[in-house]
Amino acid sequence: MTIQTPPDPTAAETAKHLPAAITRYLREADPQHKANAHDLLSAFATDATVIDDGNTYTGHDEIHRWRETEASEYIYTVEVSHVEKFDDTQYVVTNHLEGNFPGGVVDIIYRFTLANDLITKLEIAP
Repeated sequence: MTIQTPPDPTAAETAKHLPAAITRYLREADPQHKANAHDLLSAFATDATVIDDGNTYTGHDEIHRWRETEASEYIYTVEVSHVEKFDDTQYVVTNHLEGNFPGGVVDIIYRFTLANDLITKLEIAP
């Protein structure tokens, strides 16, 4: 589902108060940032699960391979457009992407589940 709404002007400010693991993941996943696999993986529990584009990746090795494959496919910019906290373990972050991928504009929803200050599950959906 694509959300065709303008970014929430308070989202960037709210994003400053996200848990460190989510902040670390978002920084390392940003294409404008030279990603560091160690920093990216340090945001995840060792048995974490990522669900993206109908595929499931479990554990650091699979998550690392997933990010290496996804990171270089397109050139795009990212802007946090919405942040929602459900409780201390459940967060949703929506990023607005513009770039050279099909359609050129999309809002991506990241559903984070945390435990012990690490990401245990990340679901990504347009």
